[in-house]
Amino acid sequence: MSTTDLLRAKPEHSQFWQNAHLYFDRVYQTMDLDPIWRQVLSSPKRVLTVSCPVRMDDGRIQVFTGYRAQHNNARGPFKGGIRYDTAVNQDEVMALAMLQTWKNALVDLPFGGAKGGVVCDPHVLSPGEKERLTRRYVSEILPIIGPFHDIPAPDVGTDAQVMSWFLDTYSMMVGHQELSVVTGKPVNLGGSVGRLEATGRGVMNVLRAFLATQNKTLDGARIAIQGFGNVGFHAARLLEERGAIIIAVSQRKSGIYNEHGVDVDHLGVYYRQRGDMADYPDGEAITNDELLTCDCDVLIPAATENAVTETIAPQIKAHTLVEAANGPTTPQADEILRDRGVTVLPDILANAGGVTVSYFEWVQGLQNFFWSAKQVQDELQKIMERAFAAVNAKADEADCDYRTAAYTIALSRVAEACQLKGLFP
Repeated sequence: MSTTDLLRAKPEHSQFWQNAHLYFDRVYQTMDLDPIWRQVLSSPKRVLTVSCPVRMDDGRIQVFTGYRAQHNNARGPFKGGIRYDTAVNQDEVMALAMLQTWKNALVDLPFGGAKGGVVCDPHVLSPGEKERLTRRYVSEILPIIGPFHDIPAPDVGTDAQVMSWFLDTYSMMVGHQELSVVTGKPVNLGGSVGRLEATGRGVMNVLRAFLATQNKTLDGARIAIQGFGNVGFHAARLLEERGAIIIAVSQRKSGIYNEHGVDVDHLGVYYRQRGDMADYPDGEAITNDELLTCDCDVLIPAATENAVTETIAPQIKAHTLVEAANGPTTPQADEILRDRGVTVLPDILANAGGVTVSYFEWVQGLQNFFWSAKQVQDELQKIMERAFAAVNAKADEADCDYRTAAYTIALSRVAEACQLKGLFP
């Protein structure tokens, strides 16, 4: 069945949900796995929808809708982030939870996949409104979360402050401090050093490992990065420190191109002060689409899903695409890029640095014993390089692309765990 036929077979779901399942189906049908488990592996174990009434600053009561999707916990507790965004919906959190399952399995963490979110615009909420919303959301999903059940983390629209409110609300409701109920916390509340930059550092680790297989280094590599939030900024900063030339960066409203290289730290200060990159003096204005198709060696989509489409893919000039965002490449675009010889380092590998350091934070919280920055960075590098080596070896062995290799490893591990445990009752 072709990619188009597979997508048409599930029209009742969103495009992103269909894409996530297509990637799963495309690999699963090539594996010698018992077909009995196919539906189990592709279906969420649980999806909770909650109403969150919040008293706003003007006295109104506004009801927000929240979700928590738990996909598969055969290998360990559920783990995944929480989004605050107007685009949050049930299909999105289900798809992201499934991707999180494969990501955790690929880097061999003892977690299953989950994802949650609240439908809201966090930029228009006051700090007080955001705090009350967070505390209400935590109280509503309380029955299905916990340090040995489901451990949330920051995602789009949330941060360490939101995780602090999350920790406090949960701890108050269970009657004791529970550091490992959530990750991505501030360091002085049991967070891990290195967590903020972890996803960007993992992107750098994986790209560097791939380039080494081509007898190349980061030094002088011309890189364009779509998205200048936490992931995009830290990836850009760390790559620049190692000699890469960041020729273009963008965010939702604006972008900057400079063929000689953008000063990442300087642009970061400018962006944080103004909220966009408009009128930045050291470069030319560029749109997101122009960034994706600019002349560069490496393209890093670090914003949202479905950024690289079948329309954009034929115009991409980069020889390597690193998926720092979740699901940034559609299946049709993925096929076009593969046919054109563009190497895609898939999201479940490239952006797994965040959940890896979240795992470190979870372990530190359980033990009440905290690591140094060097220990965190060294252990993260070992895990990311080991995961890349496994994917690279599988791709060579099976003569396939990196996405197929990564999914094959991840699905095999989850399927084996399900089969070993069997069904209850």
